[in-house]
Amino acid sequence: EEALQQWRAAERSAAAARRGRPAAAASAVAAAEAAEAAIATSEAAKVALEAMAVAEAAAGEAAEAAKVAVIAAGAGVEDVEDDVASADSDESAARARYGAAVVKASAQDAAGKTG
Repeated sequence: EEALQQWRAAERSAAAARRGRPAAAASAVAAAEAAEAAIATSEAAKVALEAMAVAEAAAGEAAEAAKVAVIAAGAGVEDVEDDVASADSDESAARARYGAAVVKASAQDAAGKTG
């Protein structure tokens, strides 16, 4: 009877082992898929890091270009302000000459009428 019990125990162990075989195989497949996913994630992170470096460099170049544009615009504003001041000065001088010419013409006209 002890041999029978040992046989039955062995059968149960073998049956349990057979049932565990598909689970172990599924676990191995899942582990392999997880390893592939980890490799893909690592590669994607590497590409993202490279893209970030490129984006950082591009942002730096854009900032430099913006700085140059601001400096150029500032210089342009200064040039325009100088041109406006010069034009205002020229206009004032021309107005003064015109006023003097009108006064002179009026004086000559008056002298001619009385003379």
